[in-house]
Amino acid sequence: MRKPTIAHDELHIAHSAKEDGGICLQLLNIGFGSMVSAERLLAVVSPDSAPIKRIVQEGKERGTAIDATYGRKTKAVLIMDSDHIVLSALTPEVLAARLNGEEPAGRDERDG
Repeated sequence: MRKPTIAHDELHIAHSAKEDGGICLQLLNIGFGSMVSAERLLAVVSPDSAPIKRIVQEGKERGTAIDATYGRKTKAVLIMDSDHIVLSALTPEVLAARLNGEEPAGRDERDG
């Protein structure tokens, strides 16, 4: 099996190819070089509501929360099918655009 390659770097999506040419894994760049499996993603939500804050706190207590913000403010919470919670400094709108293969207008992690 070949190493994962960045097929659409400008779209922030990486693919790993099977030997027969099929795609077996789609990775979503969630900011600062961190990626998650798009197939395992259940929801991308804003961290502002009380229920989401409780989910994040419970994930931290159980050890299933993954902080990929690199010290920045959490702007999106990714809920994975493995019961993990991933925190991202990118907005849900930016992540949704990246999932759809679009490049959203505005700032990203390189803009500081």
